[in-house]
This record gives sequence, C-alpha cells and structure tokens, in this order.
Amino acid sequence: MHRAARTALHDGAGVVRQCLKCRVPLQLSARAYGIVPTPRDSEEKEMLDQMLRVDHAGEYGANRIYAGQMAVLGRSSIGPLIQEMWDQEKKHLEKFNEILAENRVRPTALLPIWNIAGFVLGASSALLGKEGAMACTVAVEESISEHYNSQIRALMEADPERYTELLQVIKEFRDDEMEHHDAGLENDAESVPGYWLLKNAIQLGCKAAIYISQRV
Repeated sequence: MHRAARTALHDGAGVVRQCLKCRVPLQLSARAYGIVPTPRDSEEKEMLDQMLRVDHAGEYGANRIYAGQMAVLGRSSIGPLIQEMWDQEKKHLEKFNEILAENRVRPTALLPIWNIAGFVLGASSALLGKEGAMACTVAVEESISEHYNSQIRALMEADPERYTELLQVIKEFRDDEMEHHDAGLENDAESVPGYWLLKNAIQLGCKAAIYISQRV
C-alpha cells in the first residue's frame, strides 16, 4: 500500500513536471499584443492608425458596393458569385472592426458617405448588367490590392518580424481581392462599353477615398 502510494506520488510529480514543461514555452512565447504591436512612439502610432483606418474604410466600402450589386443582380446568374465575394468582404470587415477596437483606433468620420457612395456605385454599375458589375469589381479590387501591396512593402522595409501578424492578415486579404479581380475579368468585365473610361473613373474615386480616409 505504501509502495503503491509512493509510486503514484512519483508518477503524479512526473506528470506535473511534464505539464509545467509544456506550459513554459507558451508563457515565454506569449505576445504582449495582438496582431498590431504596441506603438513605440507617436510617429509609429500615427502610421499604424492611418493604415488601419483606411483598410477598414476600404473593406467597408467594398461591402457596400457588393450590397448594391446584389440589390440589382442578386437573382441573376451572376448573383451567387457576387454573394461569394461579398461574404469574403464581410469577413475582412469583421476582422478590421476587431482590430480597430483592440487598438482603440477610430474609423474614418466619412463612413456615412462611403455607406451611400459604395451602395450607389455598386447598384449603378450593376444596372449596366453583369459586365458593368464585373468592371466595377475589377477596378475596385485592383485599387485595393495595389494599396495593400504598398502597405506590405512599407511594413517589410520597416520591420517584418515586428509586423509578422499584421503582414499575414494584409497578404491574405490582398490575395482575396486579387481573386475577385480575376473573377471579374473571367466574367466579361472588359466587354462593357467604355470599360477603360469606367475603370479609370472608379479608380480615381478609390484613390481619393483612400487619401481622405487616412486623414479624416
């Protein structure tokens, strides 16, 4: 009986030691922050705040564009594809809502404008038919992808290890946007009358929205 008790006690201690060993790496590797590192100074905070604010605004606007397209083409043959892309944009927006809350970053004050403008752009492009909606998708997603690429370059040049998690999120979302862009081209975006004029006009608006959303 005593021998069994000592054996059980010895085994139990071994299990405790093993558990502690398992926990140590987790404790050592625990991050003091989430996806976005705590800013070192006011300059880094301003840079990160602007980056997150404009990314959130971009995903918000994309959501409203797809909402407008679905309002017009939701029951058409292209409806399922638009819904699929919209569902991905919803996940992007949800993630940036979470990141903004975690880091106490205010969204752009222009969200009410992007709400209306995005929906109107989506619906009006859809009124041109499937090709018009896809042309809008190509223009918007190309602009967003280029913007994400510029952020990736900036973070890589600054400190890729420090921004590992943020880079991962941005790269993943950039890849999703490029898939949407390619899907638009595959579904006859370029066949809409005045494609290049429409594309350039939309992208000019996107650049203006990006510039303003970073600062306001």
